[in-house]
Amino acid sequence: MKAISIVAPAGENIATGKKTLEIRKWAPNFDCNEDLLIVENQHYLLKEGDEEMGKAVAIVKVKNVRPFFESDIEAACASYYEAGWLAWELTDVRAIEEPIKMIAKRKIYEVELRA
Repeated sequence: MKAISIVAPAGENIATGKKTLEIRKWAPNFDCNEDLLIVENQHYLLKEGDEEMGKAVAIVKVKNVRPFFESDIEAACASYYEAGWLAWELTDVRAIEEPIKMIAKRKIYEVELRA
């Protein structure tokens, strides 16, 4: 399954439905019907090879990727607006009742999720 790390508390905000947009400078490279595992971690992973222990908190789908607008601040749980970023519209949110410890990495990465 594909996964993405998101700094706390954004992962929990996605899992609870409070955050419906993920804001990134880049677009994901996968089908909108694919599941994406949200792994919440504590620090921004800034360079290639950065990783830390996190926890899987939700499974979502990225319905659409579009420009980020100032009117998106609330849905993104963002503190400010900056032009040029992309808004990933998150749908079909399925919270993971008991978060699963796993590694958090940069960008989108593959994980094996065991039930």
